[in-house]
Amino acid sequence: MEPQPRDGIDRIRVSDSEREQVVELLGQAAAEGRLTLDEYAERATAAHAAKTRGELAKLTDDLPVVRPRPAPSTALSTGALATGGPERLVAVFGNESRKGHWPVPEHLVAKSIFGDCHIELQDAQLQYPVTVIEATAIFGSVTIFVPEGVDVRLSGSAVFGSKESKLTGRPEPGAPVIDVRALVRFGSVTVRPPRRRWW
Repeated sequence: MEPQPRDGIDRIRVSDSEREQVVELLGQAAAEGRLTLDEYAERATAAHAAKTRGELAKLTDDLPVVRPRPAPSTALSTGALATGGPERLVAVFGNESRKGHWPVPEHLVAKSIFGDCHIELQDAQLQYPVTVIEATAIFGSVTIFVPEGVDVRLSGSAVFGSKESKLTGRPEPGAPVIDVRALVRFGSVTVRPPRRRWW
């Protein structure tokens, strides 16, 4: 079989995961000083709007070839996460939120790029023993409000930013697990108790 021409490969339409890999590579370049904030913002916006591999390739052709680390979900052993696509919440130069009474999926991806993502779980229905939230904040913030008594496990990395839990209480025995996997570059991922209600 003859190899596919380069221009043919460039016309192949890209997936969400390919866009996210490029945005992560751009974030690493910005953290290393290879891109200015304006350059990063322009390229990250273009990456999310890209439709073909050729459009994505142009955004990184002047950067060192560094493969982004695999997404945390690839290391999971549960088959459900491997076969079903995660629900996504993406804020690029804006705000996105999920709140109220809603069924929480087993796998949720929250990405904030120069934006703000709010995930409120206090009134939501936790359907699974373990809920995985991949929270990426690049020059932005992801805030997760969790109900009382759940078991929150926060892991990941933060470069020129922060990942922290504001929870003070202990989880109840047998409580659902919220597994938050953070990737922070010049931003924050924060887990907080439910918002106080004044009525």
